[in-house]
Amino acid sequence: MRTAMGMTDTVLLVVLGVLALTGGVLVFTLNSMARVTFALLASLVCVGGVAAVLGLPYLGVVIVLMMVMEMLIMAVFMIAYMMNPAGLMPMSMLHNKRGSLVVSGAVFAALVTGIFLVPWPEDAPAARPEDSTVQVGTELMGDQMLTMVTLGFVLLATMVGATVLATHRGRYDRFGDDLDRPADDPTGGGVGR
Repeated sequence: MRTAMGMTDTVLLVVLGVLALTGGVLVFTLNSMARVTFALLASLVCVGGVAAVLGLPYLGVVIVLMMVMEMLIMAVFMIAYMMNPAGLMPMSMLHNKRGSLVVSGAVFAALVTGIFLVPWPEDAPAARPEDSTVQVGTELMGDQMLTMVTLGFVLLATMVGATVLATHRGRYDRFGDDLDRPADDPTGGGVGR
């Protein structure tokens, strides 16, 4: 059970926090979609690291895995489908610069004000649970944990069943018994038509 952060944890927290903020700033200062994607990926990986350092390793790993896959898929689609070459042409990520500056400044001021106005607890912190993953799951799902786990299996079975039913023929069924002849695809796209 963790009680207090050590010097290594504190240094990691500060370094990861600064890197996450730097990546966030780069998202709005770089001039191409591909570079912005990787800056956002770096920032969110650091956020996952912050969650892990703060004692939520499961949540931190989930954040890192989700963001890596999401950003890599986004980069692949940009390379494959964007009109400019691989999203590397100069462009601005800022739209309505004055309006966004006013909104972001107001939100920042409200958050900083909230830090000083919120009555922070002064009592000794409650004892931390042995398993922080169970605590996060209980807080997120409450009494519906069994329902959500069951629903996950039902959704998985539904996706697998729908895929099986949608493909009424197997890999070699379109060839029939004679695999040497040209394919006669019943969907109309076969070689033999």
